[in-house]
Amino acid sequence: MFYRIVLPSDKSAITREISSNLRPIPKFFHTQSFFLFLRPLKKQPMTFQNTREFAQELDSQDKLHHYRNEFLFPQVNGRKVIYFTGNSLGLQPKRTKAYVDEVMDDWAKLAVEGHFYAEKPWWDYHERFAAPLSKLVGALPSEVTVMNTLTVNLHLLMVSFYRPTEKKYKILCESKAFPSDQYMFQSQVRFHGLDPEDAIVELHRREGEHNIRLEDVLAKIEEIGDELALVLIGGVNYYTGQVFDIKTITEAGHKVGAYVGWDLAHAAGNIKLELHDWDVDFAAWCSYKYMNSGPGNASGCFIHEDHHDNYELNRFAGWWGHNKERRFLMEPKFSPEAGANGWQISNLPVLTLAPYLASVEMFAEIGMDALIEKRDRITSYLEFILKEIDKEVSSTFEIITPENPAERASQLSVFLHGEGRSLFDYLMKNGVITDWREPNVIRLAPVPLYCSFEDMYEFGQILKEGIQSHK
Repeated sequence: MFYRIVLPSDKSAITREISSNLRPIPKFFHTQSFFLFLRPLKKQPMTFQNTREFAQELDSQDKLHHYRNEFLFPQVNGRKVIYFTGNSLGLQPKRTKAYVDEVMDDWAKLAVEGHFYAEKPWWDYHERFAAPLSKLVGALPSEVTVMNTLTVNLHLLMVSFYRPTEKKYKILCESKAFPSDQYMFQSQVRFHGLDPEDAIVELHRREGEHNIRLEDVLAKIEEIGDELALVLIGGVNYYTGQVFDIKTITEAGHKVGAYVGWDLAHAAGNIKLELHDWDVDFAAWCSYKYMNSGPGNASGCFIHEDHHDNYELNRFAGWWGHNKERRFLMEPKFSPEAGANGWQISNLPVLTLAPYLASVEMFAEIGMDALIEKRDRITSYLEFILKEIDKEVSSTFEIITPENPAERASQLSVFLHGEGRSLFDYLMKNGVITDWREPNVIRLAPVPLYCSFEDMYEFGQILKEGIQSHK
């Protein structure tokens, strides 16, 4: 570590390199008539290189590189694929099978008794998620639960938090949100006897821009004002990869008296979340993208503790949300379980929770800070590779994901100007699994758990070959 020693008395500065292996120096000390204050020198940004050797060197420095070996990769042409679709379906962790086999074995040996006597009893299996999942999304353990699937949970949460009145009835959402969210909004509004054309207000991008500006979100919230009942936006836009400022938008929504919820399908396991401290009212996310729990698997939910004892909120009830200690008394009147678990409805599908638990425990041992550190570096390296290849080919690449690191995560969406679907097909046939969106956008998600820096270099070479072979 290096320090700059500043002498405030004459505002001059002397730089002295002090190696961290020397004797420690106090935070500040007195010498003659002035103090010396120690300040770390700024870390210089890394200069990337478009070579295999450089990529391999980055992999050798990567503290998470060994986790790559904990995942199962499809193979194309006898080689592991370069997998860029963790924003759609994450790879299978090798440890997942043991978690599922444990449930299957308990079912075989114990049958119905597995609810209480399995190695991990089924009736409270979901409670094992509270501690690790709450840390992952920045919540209290009582504020998170797992149940159902994503859109089902958002519908259930809207039962509680979309409470339209004659004056306050509008929903604010992003334009071109994931279609499932759009269908959900329309059906919820119609259920309340309202017109979607009037009740749903969309946030639009400015002409010629690919992303929604924060100032436009805040302005629209203020514009709708007293008519706004609910703000519900995707924390990370599925198409562009734009990360929204959850804290600031939530504050703005609350200022006009609206509830604020978030669809975190592309955010959970991908970005730093502090849902409790940001005073988010509710959120839900799927577990099969960045959290690698398997196709269509269980969803996570967050309900802020401020709402746990608010019995004026509507909720669709079921016996698994009933007071746990009295559940098997089969009482006729619903008494909700404390916290987010009180929003559960049905007996939980343990076979779907088992893969999710395997993943959550992997996240717990790594921590989001370490994941985000690698995420930012490998995404920046992928961006560098794309720009380097762009110089070598006749086509033009346009990255539509924000350049600001605070507004992006583990995804780059790229317009391939001058290219068509045939390039995507070439990539797939040559072991690059990516995602194509019309008219000519590929989404690339360099997931830090299992993507390598050498993958990024190799992708660049295959991309260049694909473009040149079509000319």
